[in-house]
Order: sequence, then C-alpha cells, then structure tokens
Amino acid sequence: MKRLAWLGLALLFAVAVPTLLGGSELWPRLRAFSPRLMMTLLDMILLCWVINAVRLRLLLGQQGAQLGMLRGVGVVMATEFAICTTPGGSGGPLTLMALLARERIGPARSGAVFAMDQLNDLLFFFCAMLAIAGYALFHRLGHSQESMLLGSALMLCLALAAIGVLLRYRRGLMRSNGRLLRRLGMSPARRRRWARKLLRFLHALADTWRLPKRTLALVFALTCAHWSLRYSVLYLVLLGLGVELAWIPSFLVQVLALSAGQFSLLPGGAGAAELTSATLLAPLVGASTAAAAILIWRAVTYYFYLIAGGPVFVYLLARPLLERWRRHAG
Repeated sequence: MKRLAWLGLALLFAVAVPTLLGGSELWPRLRAFSPRLMMTLLDMILLCWVINAVRLRLLLGQQGAQLGMLRGVGVVMATEFAICTTPGGSGGPLTLMALLARERIGPARSGAVFAMDQLNDLLFFFCAMLAIAGYALFHRLGHSQESMLLGSALMLCLALAAIGVLLRYRRGLMRSNGRLLRRLGMSPARRRRWARKLLRFLHALADTWRLPKRTLALVFALTCAHWSLRYSVLYLVLLGLGVELAWIPSFLVQVLALSAGQFSLLPGGAGAAELTSATLLAPLVGASTAAAAILIWRAVTYYFYLIAGGPVFVYLLARPLLERWRRHAG
C-alpha cells in the first residue's frame, strides 16, 4: 500500500510539472494534437515490445525456442511495467527472473540475459554519442545542445567505466564482498551459497557472450531499431505540435531527462524526468509547447507502459499465485 501511495505521489508530481509550465495555453495545445499521430506513436511502442521480445528470445539461445512469441511480448511488457513502478527500475530483473523461471530457465541465465540486454543498450548510446559528436564537428550546434551533449557523454562514460572496473576486478570485488559479508555476521554456508550464485551468473554471462556472432549482431541491430523508435517519439510529438526541432536535440533532451529520472530513484523517474525535460526543452520551443510535448511524450513512453503493462503483469505473475492459493485452500 505504501508503494502504491509513493507511486501515486510521483505521478501527481509528474503531471503537475508540465501543467504548471503550460498554464492556460496547455489545454488548447493538447486538443489540437492529431489523434491519428497519437495512434501512430502508440503503435511504435507496440512495435518496440515486439522487437524486445525477439531480442529476448535470441539472447536465450536454444532456450528461447520454448518461449513463444506472444509469451515473450507478455514477459517484456510485464518486465517494463515493473521497471516503471519501482525505484531505479529495480523490479525489472526480478520480474524477468520470476517469469522465465516458469519456462524452466534458471535465475543465473535470465540474469545474464538481462545484463547482456543492458550492455547492448549502453553500446547503442555510446555509438549514438559518437555519431552526434561526429555530426557536431561539421555542423554548428547551439550552446544548449553542446551542453546537453557533454552532459550525456559524461554520464555514459561513467557508466561504461564502472562496468569496466567491475569486469576487470571482479575477483577482487568478490573477495572484498565476502569479507564484508563475514563482518556483517553472515554464516559461512550462506556466504558460499551467494558466491555460487554469483559464479553461476558469471558463467551464464560468458555463455551469452559466446552466442554466434551473427546472433549478437542481430540483437544489436534490433537494439538500435528499438531505441531509434523510442527516442523518435518526442521529435514526432513536437512536429505534431507545429514545431520543427531537429532530432539530435530532442534525443539529447530525452537522454538527460530519463537519466535524471533513474538517478532520482523515483518510480519510472516520474517527476524528475518531467522537471529535467521542462528545463531543457522550454528554452528551445517555448513553455506552452514544451509542456504539451512533455505530457504527450510521457503519456506514450510511460503512462501507456503502466496502463497496458499492468494487466499483463497481474495476469502473468499474480494469477498463477491466486490459482495456487485456491488449490491449497480447496
């Protein structure tokens, strides 16, 4: 109940930011937005779910055959719902592990698939930043766009450096973690159990790396397709509102806004993402247009995930638990 109240407050703050920014001009802007374009944007999100389901099945290798396409889309929708409703998206990997466990896929394997999926995402953003930096060498960007590019590149480099340190010094970190757990009073048997789980995860991650190069290349191509669609939403929303802002600044606004949302540890970054995007977007397109664009953008890329993913999450996770409880009670 406390988590639902926290989520409700975050959503209220998320809606309040663009509402206060847009003022009396917000509603006319929203009413003028094309319903046909809105349906196109929602169709793009549906396509993103299908793409992610294909990525999931490919990363599972031979085990992906036992996960049907429709079931795979359901797993993706439920996982992203959990990401959107938990601090920092922490519920995502747990939900994925729980759902794949019903397909007889162990937690080490599903955890490795989730980690590999995240690494592909980081690789896409790294390539995107390199492409934008190359573009900036031959085309003049505005001061605000240069600042956004530098901020995005800095956060990405820090994330990649942290991953590199974890992989390079994983054995030393495991030993340090063991000493820390011993000081905290954890029993030797339990420490060994956690160590075995970590080693299984690392072995599963190594197995995922050893997938055929053609498969890994296809996964990365699908990753690029997914994020290109997802990060074109704000650009198309602004076009629908009658503003021609280039794709690059709209991309950078989303990267910084969603990164701020992640660091805020609010469910789905609700509130923090809106506040950051409002700060970055209003100087570029005006306050009322920015407010309308933020509301529509978040409706497509966040609220729709809650509305569509919630029932799927309940059906896949809660329904089997209720049926088991009924059988036990009967």
